[in-house]
Amino acid sequence: MKKFKMKSILASMACAALLVGCSSDSTSGDAKDQVVVGVTQIAEHPSLDAAFEGFKKALEDNGYKEGENVKYDVQNAQGDPNNNKPIADKFVADEVDMIFANSTPSAQSALQATKDIPIIFTSVTDPVGAQLVESFEKPGDNITGTSDTHPDAIATTINFMVDELGAKNIGVIYNTGEQNSVVQVETVKSLVEEKGGTLVEASVSTSAEVQQAAESLIGRVDAIYMPTDNTVVSAIQSLITVATNEKIPLFAGDLDSMEAGAVAASGFNYYDLGYETGLMAVQVLKGEKDPSEIPVSYPQSLKLTINTDAAEAQGLEVKDAWTEFAEFYDKK
Repeated sequence: MKKFKMKSILASMACAALLVGCSSDSTSGDAKDQVVVGVTQIAEHPSLDAAFEGFKKALEDNGYKEGENVKYDVQNAQGDPNNNKPIADKFVADEVDMIFANSTPSAQSALQATKDIPIIFTSVTDPVGAQLVESFEKPGDNITGTSDTHPDAIATTINFMVDELGAKNIGVIYNTGEQNSVVQVETVKSLVEEKGGTLVEASVSTSAEVQQAAESLIGRVDAIYMPTDNTVVSAIQSLITVATNEKIPLFAGDLDSMEAGAVAASGFNYYDLGYETGLMAVQVLKGEKDPSEIPVSYPQSLKLTINTDAAEAQGLEVKDAWTEFAEFYDKK
């Protein structure tokens, strides 16, 4: 949606507000008083859910209150990429005012569906590689948002796995159909090989295949790295079970997975990422900027956090020296 079109919506909302004040027959909550945000999310899991909550909070803090002047049409693809296109097409047909795309495949389908409706994305690893934007500085078209990858996040975790644990053979499980995962695995492979190690890959197409993929790594790897792969994360408990039973330390690409039972992750808070994304949406909704004028950003803060309970359960001895460069998470 171009800026002049968004200003037209704002003008209509202002006129509607005046009509409400002048007519006793008018009722609050008229459709003209509401901004409709179509929310498309690839699957249900803690990181994506937290990002959406942060997004909503940012809008609320800036005057967009759910049920009053903003409505969220939430659609979940339930882990099936084939559902993304129908969701995007629905939003276009409904002429929503904005699309909030929560994942790479969700954003790709949204952009393919419309070049007019503003699209604000998050939980996207490589927006340039996924052909969502031309560059971080100048996104172009009707889209912008936040990436969920800090440049040093993966390296921090891999360095810990190799330097502190002495892992030589590192396993990785991912869906080759997810562009964000392919990019992460390429980075992991490069980092592991630079340190003289070997990356052992196991691919999946659905969450139902995750446990079998994990079992295929038994006896072949010293540790497992799990990227922020939507398919794998949605089946994290089956992966944790294998890691615990076989004493194979499991490392993750996000803090929510660490809290769920992975040994450690170098990451950030997805709620905060969603909030930052919401602030971008506010600028667009208020007609202050077009998406093309808002640079893509990524989390500025980064920390390595170790789940001490998970570490011990997966066969590691937690060392006090680790507190020099990491934080300890104790669920108790």
